[in-house]
Amino acid sequence: MRWLRCPYCGATNDREDRWCGRCGLDITLDIQGSLHKSLAYLLAAVIFYIPANLYPILQTTKFSNVEGSTIIGGVIQMWAEGDYPVALIIFVASVLVPLLKIVVLFYLIFTIWRRRCKNFGQKILLYHLIEITGPWSLIDVFVVVLLVALIHFQSIAIIPGIGASSFALMVFFTLLSSYALDERILGEICER
Repeated sequence: MRWLRCPYCGATNDREDRWCGRCGLDITLDIQGSLHKSLAYLLAAVIFYIPANLYPILQTTKFSNVEGSTIIGGVIQMWAEGDYPVALIIFVASVLVPLLKIVVLFYLIFTIWRRRCKNFGQKILLYHLIEITGPWSLIDVFVVVLLVALIHFQSIAIIPGIGASSFALMVFFTLLSSYALDERILGEICER
């Protein structure tokens, strides 16, 4: 492959060029640096995934009675109350999708590290799905923020818990991990 796409402006440049002809960005591929950064961010995301699911995402104080609710606890409570669609959406968006993103990113990093080219199209598709779903993972955090801002009863207080902060950090680190993994590396490895 003689051409290399600029990750910033999308211009096609000669592989021998170090700088993009359109925007001036350094376009050289740093395979090891990209893998190391992506893996470090992903490990940080895994570390925050655990408290995001173990600690309360919301703490409700009503008449000096403090109750905490984890993501799974909220899903179970909604399911028990018959709110099946909401419970399913929260389970998929808050538990299943982040876990799948982590697994897919580990898979992509591992296959690049081992220089495996089989199913190249599938790997590119997985990478783009990770990129598309990334920002949508913050919906849960926005819901918590909206609940805190909207509910101002004198006898009820809703406070974001440790789980909400951990969840936001987990989403942030998965986004950084996917952005650090340069998709051009897949094409570079499979060409050789």
